[in-house]
Amino acid sequence: MTIRNPIEWTGAQFVSAAHALSSAHHSLQHVQDTIHSPPLRVRHITIADVRDALRKGFEDFEAYRSDVLFVGIVYAVVGLILARVIFRTDLIPLLFPLASGFALIGPFAAVGLYEMSRLREQGVEANWSNGFDVFRAPALGAIMVLGGLLIATFLAWMVAAWLIYLNTFGDAPIDSLPQFIHDVFRTQGGQSMIVVGVGVGALFALFAMVISIISFPLLIDRDVGLDTAIATSIRAVTANPGPMVVWGLIVTAALVVGSLPLFVGLVVVIPVLGHATWHLYRKIVPRDGESMLGQRQRMASGFDDVH
Repeated sequence: MTIRNPIEWTGAQFVSAAHALSSAHHSLQHVQDTIHSPPLRVRHITIADVRDALRKGFEDFEAYRSDVLFVGIVYAVVGLILARVIFRTDLIPLLFPLASGFALIGPFAAVGLYEMSRLREQGVEANWSNGFDVFRAPALGAIMVLGGLLIATFLAWMVAAWLIYLNTFGDAPIDSLPQFIHDVFRTQGGQSMIVVGVGVGALFALFAMVISIISFPLLIDRDVGLDTAIATSIRAVTANPGPMVVWGLIVTAALVVGSLPLFVGLVVVIPVLGHATWHLYRKIVPRDGESMLGQRQRMASGFDDVH
């Protein structure tokens, strides 16, 4: 290893930036090249399959415990920083929307976990570094575009939550967190804020889940178009409304509970949910070889194909 002079170092940075821009260009071009790829089949699942996906998510977490804890730690640290900012800027009303809002960007943040579960399913020994293999995936451009959409949805939810607060509570200053919590549950304005906020938040969460729950794992698993991935995700949700509602409630509750004790619970919640999402995807979208399963085997496993 040699020490380079400033000119050499600057030149190397320009070369690295050029490679990054070229890679980004190819990724975005690939989004256009794969548009209108063939549609995929989805299966009907049951609530028992949701429980099984969670069980397998725990198994993956246990297998990768030391490797994936850093993902949850990053989430917890980011949550603490944002919470600290909120407390310092009198934005306490956004604390709960922030905690629940993790459900909106969670599918994008967990793409590395999907890759680790995919490798483990194939019997390949993997560690945390394999989570970054998604940056070499052909569908990286589509993953980034969809991720940007989820981030925009999260920001829109935060704006909506603030407007709901202003229209139910007004702009009176907040003395303290305990006083705010008391007013939320014991005043008419607070109760109105809960009802409207939960309703609007549910719509944001439903939108994010419908377009992303299957899309991200599918883009990692196969080279399909972004439109095909989103369409498959929408069809998967509409074909399985009951199990998907249960899944959404589990995710939201787990993220909120994991966020309440200073976001510490996210250290475990995020990896488990990420791995479980991969297994839920595998139950819903069959691969080509799996399409040859006999009718008896599909019925025994509770699956049914939807075209």
